[in-house]
Amino acid sequence: MGSEYSDDKAGQTSALALKILVAGGFGVGKTTLVGAVSEIRPLRTEEQLSQAGRTVDDTGGVDRKTTTTVAMDFGRITIRSGLSLYLFGTPGQDRFWFLWDELSQGALGAVVLADTRRLEDCFPAVDYFEHRHIPFVVAVNCFAGSRAYGAHDVSRALDLDRGTPVVLCDARDRDSGKEVLVRLVEYAGRMHTARLLDTVG
Repeated sequence: MGSEYSDDKAGQTSALALKILVAGGFGVGKTTLVGAVSEIRPLRTEEQLSQAGRTVDDTGGVDRKTTTTVAMDFGRITIRSGLSLYLFGTPGQDRFWFLWDELSQGALGAVVLADTRRLEDCFPAVDYFEHRHIPFVVAVNCFAGSRAYGAHDVSRALDLDRGTPVVLCDARDRDSGKEVLVRLVEYAGRMHTARLLDTVG
């Protein structure tokens, strides 16, 4: 979590910039979400899937996917005056997870994207953030033809800690993506405040 400072005619004002991770399994829509909500041209590190890569990456259920993120996606969105989010999309394949520790440094929280056709693919991300006590929300990307799950069903299937938010979204839609981010900021704020009070108490 960091902050930036700027001057305007009324004097010096501070603008808060928060770091958010967007994680999840391979082909779940992380690059799409970052691109949909970013107010700047997003930085992408996508490469064409090679035949060699297909032998180590699980492309089941995403057979038509032709590219993959090999480092990160980056975007920025202003939630309200004085509050911006820097979004870092993580690579989804196991072989790139060494990047996660670096990307998670200083993060306020994370969005774990889930596909109900392949819910098991987001287990590693859920475990990662739970073990590191990084607040996160699960955002179910509603793909066409996917089975309709309620938030409670997803929470139970993923064995989430009590209170972890589950929201439905369309990663292609800016407003839908923004709602997910607002929910995360609100939840992460409550979690960090509670931890601070526990420490003080």
